[in-house]
Amino acid sequence: MHDNRRDFLRNSAILTALSTSRILGANERVRIAGLGTGGRCSYLLGLASKAGAEIVALCDVYEPRRLAAQGKLAPTARADYVDYRAVLDRKDVDAVIVGSPDHWHVAMTLDAIQSGKDVYVEKPVSHTIAEGERLEKAVSGSRQVVQVGYQQRSWEHFQAGREVVASGKLGKITLILASWYQDYLSRPRGASPVDAQKLDWKRFLGSAPEQPFDPLRFTEWRWFWDFGGGHLTDLYSHYGDVIQWYMGQDSPKMAQAMGGRNALPAFECPDTINAAYEYPGFNVVYNGSLVGSLEGGNIVFRGSNAMMKINRDGFAVYPERVVPFEKTQYPEPVMAMRSLGDGTVDHVKNFLDCVRSRKTPNADVRSAVAAARAAHLGNLAYRKGRTSVL
Repeated sequence: MHDNRRDFLRNSAILTALSTSRILGANERVRIAGLGTGGRCSYLLGLASKAGAEIVALCDVYEPRRLAAQGKLAPTARADYVDYRAVLDRKDVDAVIVGSPDHWHVAMTLDAIQSGKDVYVEKPVSHTIAEGERLEKAVSGSRQVVQVGYQQRSWEHFQAGREVVASGKLGKITLILASWYQDYLSRPRGASPVDAQKLDWKRFLGSAPEQPFDPLRFTEWRWFWDFGGGHLTDLYSHYGDVIQWYMGQDSPKMAQAMGGRNALPAFECPDTINAAYEYPGFNVVYNGSLVGSLEGGNIVFRGSNAMMKINRDGFAVYPERVVPFEKTQYPEPVMAMRSLGDGTVDHVKNFLDCVRSRKTPNADVRSAVAAARAAHLGNLAYRKGRTSVL
């Protein structure tokens, strides 16, 4: 018993030392590494570099991606890492940006915080509900800063939209409609063939079941269950997070979903999906499709006094009882705000600021785990063909 206690105290001291061994000054350059240097991670690294961070290491299982990121972003960064744990062993790395497939998010984040690194990890933060619970517990017990890639929380007009809902201007809200439409049918396929000789496929699989190399699964991993979760985790979870943030409710009572692989049968996840969630006092309905992009992504909050439509371009509030009942035209908005850019810029800055100040970032792990949990609940309903209940 005494030996176990001594081991526990010694390990706790080591973790505390790792967490506090390097306190950054307000103007000190944050040294970062990229884990999974595909398009999204490279974009985030570029924003971090512009915000004053120094890129010192790049890790990816696919050599061409590492070298491309090095050439474009950080010629002096070391870019021969295939195993991310070797990056975490470096004492000169303050923080990592995780842009790997979803099934690696929790493992990389847990290992990073245990190594005393701060983490910016893309959404969804987890690949399963159980993973999220484990991650939330680990982060709450550490001193590390973890920002999740729900950039709406740092986007000025989304912050203003939350104030509108909180003010009660919309009245009683019982129905929220979310949608996201992307055009995958016109996207070029096979434009950049994968050189399997330069890919560590086994390492890419990680915790996923062993399977032969498949270039489609590698390049379109979001649409295969072993690596991603399709519409609900990749797209809806952004807006599901906004809805839960605005409404102050992060646990749907139940979810239903149906969908189909109507246009892209090579994907495992549905290309078309309809999901419905019941929360205490309101319902959420989400529609998603990959066969056309008109309207993009939107959220509509339908209240008794007004309706608010918000998306990445801005928001507008339309009053009730101005146009004749059931007419299809919108009245003039009583309030509107346009987006001035990409909220990801401010989201990355918020992360770097928190690395220096040790404050809680805008998209904390607890809220991100809840957003991912709702997405997973919808996927469980779709895959089981029945209502899922928390």
